[in-house]
Amino acid sequence: MSATTPFAIAAHTATCATGSGRAALRAALRDGRSGLRRNDFPHTALATWIGRVDGVEDVALPAPLAGWDCRNNRLAWLGLQQDGFLDAVAAARARLGAARVATVVGTSTSSIGATEEAYRRLDAEARFPDELARPIVHTPHSLGDFVQRALALEGPAVTVATACSSSAKVFAQAARLLDAGFADAAVVGGVDTLCGSVLYGFNALELVAAEPCRPFDAARRGLSLGEAAGFALLVRGDVAPDAPRLLGYGESSDAHHMSAPHPDGLGARLAMQAALDRAGLAAGDIDYLNLHGTATPANDRVEAAVVAALFPDTLHASSTKGWTGHTLGAAGILEAVVALGAIEHGELPGTLGLETPDPVCGPQIRREPAARPVRHAMSTSFGFGGNNCALVFGRA
Repeated sequence: MSATTPFAIAAHTATCATGSGRAALRAALRDGRSGLRRNDFPHTALATWIGRVDGVEDVALPAPLAGWDCRNNRLAWLGLQQDGFLDAVAAARARLGAARVATVVGTSTSSIGATEEAYRRLDAEARFPDELARPIVHTPHSLGDFVQRALALEGPAVTVATACSSSAKVFAQAARLLDAGFADAAVVGGVDTLCGSVLYGFNALELVAAEPCRPFDAARRGLSLGEAAGFALLVRGDVAPDAPRLLGYGESSDAHHMSAPHPDGLGARLAMQAALDRAGLAAGDIDYLNLHGTATPANDRVEAAVVAALFPDTLHASSTKGWTGHTLGAAGILEAVVALGAIEHGELPGTLGLETPDPVCGPQIRREPAARPVRHAMSTSFGFGGNNCALVFGRA
């Protein structure tokens, strides 16, 4: 397997239930302050906890982008405005040209919340109301089209939809685009928002917990759903010599089951090993691992067994979904930002909600946070249908 070209991450940002921007996320992780709340999402009546982002309803898109207005794109716009990300992309666009900057974003439900609203408001002739008769917000590519236009980019634009691995796989797809010469930089990221299809859909699968999620706990009952927006700017060359790098990625599609993981974690392990191989690293070189860790009984059991078999006892691994909820198609980018934060600040999160570890957990899965230098970090994301992805980040 050929090594991945180490692309610099010139800028990155995340907005989720803990607040807008990286500083809010870092503070919540450090202080053990969860962003989860009792479900108060409109048109849903489920007794559960959610990771809802405050203020999305009040976001106003710029007038030229009004045709893309929906909750998902509002959250995307809110996220793009954090951590100087708009300025970083503008600088890359000016230096390289708009046609040489790609847009690769991930989502699972895109703007389906707008489609739900349109069906709730059908007129007497079963037509969408005029203000929602906008085809672009009823397609999976709504997010990718919006982000490309919002950033005035003209390079390749792709929306990846592989369920919960969507915005992890964008790093791999962008790396291939850059390696192939189709672009010199890429905006990668992901956005997913809460909606009825998400909340009722996962509830129908009997995966939603009535209490805040408890990843890897022996008494875990299921996940807490959330929403998030996150983005990163990958660039070719040494234009950002002090920036962290994408060192490797690994993907697999085990296709074991529509919604359940492979019982032996085959796909998960293949993705992790491929990421290590592309990075030219051994499992013992990883200092921090952000786990998928959804708090569903099957996922956590399988992932814990894979981690125990692949990594040494010295690894610090944790799930951060107790802070943010499971943000589905935005989970990959959100947890990549957490991994990048561990490299930048030497702060390794614990696992919020973990009280009594499941006996299958090895010593790698940590309840408490730690502080120590991190040279290499990995994040893992596993989607429905066995769409798995692992990413390795590190310093140059």
